[in-house]
Amino acid sequence: MDIILKYFPKLTERQKEQFAALLPLYEEWNAQINVISRKDMEHFYEHHVLHSLAIAKVMQFKSMCEILDVGTGGGFPGVPLAIMFPDARFTLIDSIGKKIKVVSDVIERVGLDNATAMQIRAEALEGEYDFVVSRAVTTLDEFVPWVKRKISKSQYHNLRNGILYLKGGDLDAELAPFRKKVRTWDIIDFFEEEYFQTKKVIYLPLQ
Repeated sequence: MDIILKYFPKLTERQKEQFAALLPLYEEWNAQINVISRKDMEHFYEHHVLHSLAIAKVMQFKSMCEILDVGTGGGFPGVPLAIMFPDARFTLIDSIGKKIKVVSDVIERVGLDNATAMQIRAEALEGEYDFVVSRAVTTLDEFVPWVKRKISKSQYHNLRNGILYLKGGDLDAELAPFRKKVRTWDIIDFFEEEYFQTKKVIYLPLQ
């Protein structure tokens, strides 16, 4: 938890309690289902929670903003962002039922009234969202067609509605088709830990 407070010192007591509750819940579930690799559990808050919160360094989601987390897996980045932005609304989806079972339980037990988890593919989901978030589900050129028709035309943030994507490595070739619109931030500029050395927040407006 200390690493979260290091970069987000103004959390409310409620938020601190919710973030602190995550590790024992994921440890409990990981004993039954391998949601997070055993090795990664040693760095749970850095590799999963803080990494997810890199989006919060780029975007402050406003009240009643609708956010869709596609391919949420164990609940990242959706669960940490839902704790960070309690007045925004989050829908976390994944096609794998056992992962959504875990995420639904975490949402309930942490008391996230602003988050819902669903087992569904992005292409089959109806509705519109202000932003789509995700963490390295696939290449961006494959990801965009899944979600481009789900972005609301109503604008009320500093960044236009679109995708906020967490990914690492050499992304020049992957981002080339979007170079006129895409914007990236190096997460190492926000968090000094070596783990974030090659990781980025990618923003692609879709409205």
